[in-house]
Parts: sequence; C-alpha cells; structure tokens
Amino acid sequence: MPLRALFVDFNSYFASVEQQLQPRLRNRPVAVVPLLVDSTCCIATSYEAKRFGVKTGTPVWQARQLCPGIQFVEARPGTYVTWHHRLIEAVETCVHVTQVLSIDEMTCELSGAIAGRERSEKLARHIKATIARDVGEHLLCSIGIAPNTFLAKTATELEKPNGLVVIEERDLPHCLHVLKLRDLCGVGSRMHKRLQNHGIFSVEELCAARRETLRMVWGGIEGERMFLQLKGEEVWRPVTKRSSLGHSHVLPPCERTEEGARAVLSRLLQKAAMRLRKIAHAARGLQIFVRHIGEKSWSAHTTFKESDDTLFFIEVFCFLWAKRGFEYSNSQHPALQSSTCSAIVPLVVGVNLFHIKPIEGCTFSLFEQDEEHRKLNQSVD
Repeated sequence: MPLRALFVDFNSYFASVEQQLQPRLRNRPVAVVPLLVDSTCCIATSYEAKRFGVKTGTPVWQARQLCPGIQFVEARPGTYVTWHHRLIEAVETCVHVTQVLSIDEMTCELSGAIAGRERSEKLARHIKATIARDVGEHLLCSIGIAPNTFLAKTATELEKPNGLVVIEERDLPHCLHVLKLRDLCGVGSRMHKRLQNHGIFSVEELCAARRETLRMVWGGIEGERMFLQLKGEEVWRPVTKRSSLGHSHVLPPCERTEEGARAVLSRLLQKAAMRLRKIAHAARGLQIFVRHIGEKSWSAHTTFKESDDTLFFIEVFCFLWAKRGFEYSNSQHPALQSSTCSAIVPLVVGVNLFHIKPIEGCTFSLFEQDEEHRKLNQSVD
C-alpha cells in the first residue's frame, strides 16, 4: 500500500504567529483571547502555556491561576489569515497543496517517486526548512505521512510540536494504539459515548471492531468509512454544500445590557455579511438568538428574497429585535447580573444567515439604491 497523503498541521497556530511577530513572547506561555477581559476564554495557547494545563477553552481567570506568568494577546483574525496564505505559498513551492482543510491544516497528495518513504520524508523536511526560511522560524508544524489523509492527520497527533511521523501499512494498527479515542478525527464527545455504549473504550478496540459494528455505532455509512480508513484505505466523500453561516459571542459583564447586546449583535451580523460576500454567496434567511443568565434563551428568524446586502440585513435584524416582547435591564451593577436576580440579563448573543447559496443564479434588484449598496459593501469589505 503506497504512501498517498502528506498532512501539515501547524502547531498552536494563532499563538505561534504572535510569537513570530512579537519577539518578547517567544519561549513564554502565551494565550490568544477574543478580548482582553477576564470573562472570556482562551482560543489558542502556546506549548509553553499548555505545559501548565492551559488549553483552548480555559477561562482567562483560571489560566492566570494555572500559569501566573502567562501573556494574553487579543486575537487578530486578519493577520492570521494573511500568514495562512503565506504558509500555503511556501508549501506550494515544495509540493502542490491538494486541499486546505482549515486555517492551520492542509494536505498534499503523494504520487510517483515521492510516494516512497525516503523521498516523502525528505520532502517533509524540505517543507519545514522552507517555512522557517521564507515565513518564520517560530511557525512550527507537525507533518504526517500515510496511505490516506485520515491516517496522515492522525500521524500528526503522535509527535507534537514539530513532529514528523510516517505510518506505513506494516505499522497498522499497533502504531495507533497509543492514542485516545478522542484523538481521532470524527470522534467527538457524543461519538465517544456511543463507542463506550457499544463496549469500545480504546483505539485498540476500535481497530479490532468489525465493519458492521462500526456502521451500527455511527448509524450509517460513516462507520464503514472509519473502518476502511483505519485499515489505510482512502475513502470518497461527496462534496458538502454549506447551508448557513454565523457568529456568536459571550458578552463581557460591561455589555450585558440591552444596548450592549444589540451593539454586539450588529457587529456580528456585519462580520457574517462580509464573510458571505467573500465566499460569493447570498442568504434567504436571518436568525438572531440570545442566551440569558438563569433564563430561557430567545431567538427569532425570518426569510426573504436572497441578498448579500449588509444594510438590508440590519433592517431585518431591527425588525426581529423589536419582536422580543420583553426588556433588558440596562444596569451594569453586579447585583443585576447574578442568576438569582429577577432581571433578564443577556449572556451570549449570535446571528445566523441561512438558506445560503452561490451568488450565481441569484436575481438581485436592479434599482439604483441596491447598486449603491453593493458599491458601499465592496468599499467597506
């Protein structure tokens, strides 16, 4: 069975970019956060911080306790995207990037002479050296090489940071036994429980399971795909179509008011609209939701003729917001933000543009005002 896939996983990507850009952060524990407030969580951490138990999702207040010297940096999404493209260009000079799976993951197809172990390992080292030379020496990556993309990605979990692991057919399945079930792509918290309910508690037991068993656990064809992937087969998946796009945000204490919730929702909607235009799609529906402290969540949605216009979306948002049927307290006093208080206090807000489809084939209005809006959106983007 030949080696068909080379997977590149950039280690602690957001934190690594910050360490590359800011020399003062190098070799120090770093956490990237949405806002520089104690009420939020870490969205990325450096390996220096991970050694203290600080990981993605750790609350800022807890990170300070676990790692007193940790440095917090406010996230810069635009910067990370820029460096992402630079990294793709660097890898492309070594081998063609077949697919970009996320901002910190990409896969390359191996064929011909580079499908052998010696040549593919040499290629991986060349990729690492090229990134260090042309992009930045602090942007480390783990590279996995295997007969399929799933195993190549799994190989990157075996040695971090800056790892290089090759999985050949002769290494299967025992080389995977050191992993935990949750280390495998496709095994989230719910699937983990389902596996346990079927008597599968380890990767070794998963690899030994029959095809029919895994189909039963996954409830369909995805279980058979997992069975084949673990054996080294490359499986085909149909191209999925995106049907929605959205953003949510946990409000810091100072914004847990009607004015704060509305302002954050407006910003999230503008961000979603910009992303919608960037992927050349239009939406036919908008949903907004608010989760409260100690109260039930509230949401509202409506549909309309397809659009990608921020100003139109804001009009729809104002219409939905007016339908709430209750008022928020605008006091920022801590007593009014406890779960025991009768006041309704917003905690999490979010927007979702749904029924989205490619802009080709959409019929937009030809009125002059709409054309002006389109030009304005382009300028703002």
